[in-house]
Amino acid sequence: MPFRLVTDIIRYWAARTPDAPALTDADRSWTYAELDRAVRASAKALNDAGVRNGDRVLLVGENSSAGVILYFAILGCRGWPVIANARLTERELEEIRQHARPRLSAFVTENSIHALRHAQKSRAADAGFAGLSGVMLGPVDPESVPQDSETDPANDVAALIYTSGTTGRAKGVMLSHGNLLFAATGAANVRRMTADDRMLSVLPISHILGLSGVLLGSLASGAEVQLLARFDPASLLAKLEQGRTTVLIGTPAMYGMIAEYAERKALERISAPALRVISTAGAPLDATTKARTEAVFGRPLYNGYGTTECSPTITLTDIDAPRPDCSVGAPLPGLETRLVGAAGQEVRPGEIGELQVRGPGVMKGYYRAPEETSLAIDAQGWFRTGDLARVVEGSVFIVGRAKEMLIRFGFNVYPAEIESVLNAHPKIARSAVLGSAGAGGEDIAAFVELRRGEELSHGELAEYAARLLAPYKRPSSYSFLEALPLTPAGKVLKSALAADLAKAG
Repeated sequence: MPFRLVTDIIRYWAARTPDAPALTDADRSWTYAELDRAVRASAKALNDAGVRNGDRVLLVGENSSAGVILYFAILGCRGWPVIANARLTERELEEIRQHARPRLSAFVTENSIHALRHAQKSRAADAGFAGLSGVMLGPVDPESVPQDSETDPANDVAALIYTSGTTGRAKGVMLSHGNLLFAATGAANVRRMTADDRMLSVLPISHILGLSGVLLGSLASGAEVQLLARFDPASLLAKLEQGRTTVLIGTPAMYGMIAEYAERKALERISAPALRVISTAGAPLDATTKARTEAVFGRPLYNGYGTTECSPTITLTDIDAPRPDCSVGAPLPGLETRLVGAAGQEVRPGEIGELQVRGPGVMKGYYRAPEETSLAIDAQGWFRTGDLARVVEGSVFIVGRAKEMLIRFGFNVYPAEIESVLNAHPKIARSAVLGSAGAGGEDIAAFVELRRGEELSHGELAEYAARLLAPYKRPSSYSFLEALPLTPAGKVLKSALAADLAKAG
């Protein structure tokens, strides 16, 4: 790998293929040479604005060239980019700000009304960066104390990302240059990315998969990144039909919405002449979503698994051996994995245990949370993912979250299995299953989002579940919602559902 720092990526390709396309969005395209010049100019402007070595800089926006340039520019100052999606609420963003205590906040507002609103509430002003429009900077916080720089710059933090908090309070994950480069280049190698590829970036760059797997993995390969400001099936399919995109990575929820849109438009097959790889990660993939996606795209859907704390990629399926099932594949070369039982013992092949990971992709730790870090990473460097898995003939299958596992009538129940069954119903778009305290112990609450225009009664759904699930796995209650709450990356926000469940209880 020719890169020691994330910033080396742009410099490397600017020196070798200066005129090759690096980045495109709705407004313009940037060659590697142009991108390099813009990053250097913006880094100087940030220095002039008061950013020092080790300062945290909050970066708020949606996918755009300016956001990418500012990310690299912050690194060029040896600062810590604190990347946040503009669609966070004011409360959520303020929690990040209070915890991270950034020296400066930067808002990319040109393509995001949400970023503009945050900027206005933060008393931000136009930055006037040469070549970049819609960049606003908030006031400098004179009390913000910079972090000490590492002796080896590769160990400096290259992204401080706050987890989505689907099941609890968000934590700041510190990822170094080395962490990100390991995962980004490792995943790109498995996908056989080259400089001839054109990656469609629809996942938010504020999400670790969008940052590492999409943006950094593509640029490290010398490929072109095609930025979409936000996910929309119609815009995405129009982009694919233009015939240039070769790689698409999305979450299962995104692919489910694409398939649903194609079905509404009576599209038997999506037109994407240059597309060679479609891949998914970021949330559990169910068999129904996989089958529908493969039908409308006419190609295999590759699967993967990771966590923010592992930069994120842990496993990927082999593009030379498409899977008929929902396995997440094998670990990236260079990563160690093991399955551990409740008593701390390694489980036997085929048995379920918590997946633990050790290797170069594992985070430095949680920011300002040493106790939480020590709970997550043991003295030998093993990171506890909190996910339950089994390994069959070298392939990993994710069963569910350890914290979400329910014990009902003495049996272990995994919500992901129930969700997979519910999602297979032809009238259901997506579902989420949670445990709730009932009179007889653990109850199972199912939240369901129907496909557009469909109707389904509680009784019909209960009968359907009774045919396919053992009695102890059947939901105790069903709640039909117009839309399940999703994170910007398309993951069901179970913490919001749990809060509603608690209020109802």
